[in-house]
Amino acid sequence: MASRHAGDCKSWIKPQEKGLSHTTRSIFEGRVIRLGIESLTLPNGTQLDLEIVRHPGGAAVVAINAQQQVCLLRQYRHAGGGWLWELPAGKLEPDESPEVTAERELQEEAGVQAGCWEKLGNILVTPGFCDEVIHLFMASALTMGTPQPETHELFEVHWVPLKDALAQVHNGTITDAKTMLGLMLADRLLGQRLRQDPDATQGTTATTKQ
Repeated sequence: MASRHAGDCKSWIKPQEKGLSHTTRSIFEGRVIRLGIESLTLPNGTQLDLEIVRHPGGAAVVAINAQQQVCLLRQYRHAGGGWLWELPAGKLEPDESPEVTAERELQEEAGVQAGCWEKLGNILVTPGFCDEVIHLFMASALTMGTPQPETHELFEVHWVPLKDALAQVHNGTITDAKTMLGLMLADRLLGQRLRQDPDATQGTTATTKQ
């Protein structure tokens, strides 16, 4: 089945880049982020210097199989203080659309390809100092394969009933923001669909590569 995407991500414009003229003094440029001091005038006329991190953005995927299980990674995050539960996710590569990033990361991290893709929304992660936007997707009609993690990634792949994953959001086991919001948005969408058509979730199928 050919992949299909609901919604258009390409027209989305970062709000903090609209209407403010500013100059930037570069402090650091690394493999993932750029840090600068940005001198600007706010809409109310106030002039100030801000420490701003520029990030290419990312995509995260709520992958749900025919048994209503969701793919979660138990991943080691040094900055997060150890092991975290997360959705498959990754940063946008240069000139890569969020849809392509989502498909690539799901295949690399979970070993999964999806026949159906739906956009759940966008989130600003830490807008006080960083412009990172994460695009959230739900994927179904899954074909299972073998994960292909990169050398710097350390994680385990788990398939957890969606209701159990949501319980982990509410009891504090899952603390990663994109994962919490992605799971809740997917559950809301599936709930709306189920109320409209009790057989709606039967359309998610999973096959295994031989």
